[in-house]
Amino acid sequence: MSLSVEFLGTGTSGGVPMIACKCQVCQSIDKKDKRLRSSVLLRSASTTIVIDTTPDFRYQMLRSSVDHLDAVVFTHSHKDHIAGLDDIRAYNFFSQRPMHLFANEETAHAVKRDFYYAFSEKKYPGIPELDLHVIDDQPFSVGDLHFIPIQVRHLHMGVTGYRIGDFTYITDANFIEASEKEKIRGSEVLVINALRQEKHISHFTLQEAIALASELNVPQTYFTHISHQMGLHQAVNQTLPKGMQLAHDGLIISVNKTA
Repeated sequence: MSLSVEFLGTGTSGGVPMIACKCQVCQSIDKKDKRLRSSVLLRSASTTIVIDTTPDFRYQMLRSSVDHLDAVVFTHSHKDHIAGLDDIRAYNFFSQRPMHLFANEETAHAVKRDFYYAFSEKKYPGIPELDLHVIDDQPFSVGDLHFIPIQVRHLHMGVTGYRIGDFTYITDANFIEASEKEKIRGSEVLVINALRQEKHISHFTLQEAIALASELNVPQTYFTHISHQMGLHQAVNQTLPKGMQLAHDGLIISVNKTA
């Protein structure tokens, strides 16, 4: 059975173009150089899930005509990955049920802090209705999708990546333990963050991401969480090894959902 993966956003925290920037990437007319904040939409025959609710969440849902959502799965608590959560209210209204959220302990704490009004004892009408599930390193399922958490490091912060069948998604990382790499090995498709060409304190560079994909021998790798400092989409793609490419907003791929 197949899993459809749509890249809702492939940009870093400031998006591309970045506000007030006049670089050639931010001024590009190529739509593949226009990047919303990073998120993916997972669709199987019976389950629809978003990984992360970015500040662009509302527009991403409208642009991709997502009229039903079963759950949100979070990678970590940085604002470019959780800030759009309030707009889940529309799904509450039409489905008449709370939205299931899956997050590690630190992210769950941040969601409760930032969206405190959704967890208050006296709730104002129309606020988000949320059913928050705290996860750890143990696999879990949502509908017919089975998630294997992958623990990675974003400098000092723990971030959760996920393997679903033959598909692995990791964003905001610059270090992965050997034991966690083994969870990725055997994937047919890897999505991994590659912020830019130059060294960064908390993200993989393009060359570091290429090296990781090569080490794990993944047949197809897509790079995401890309900044305007990466360079033009078309030009960079032409330099990449076989089986590797920059992802872009709106790209849809199909993967086996059972490993």
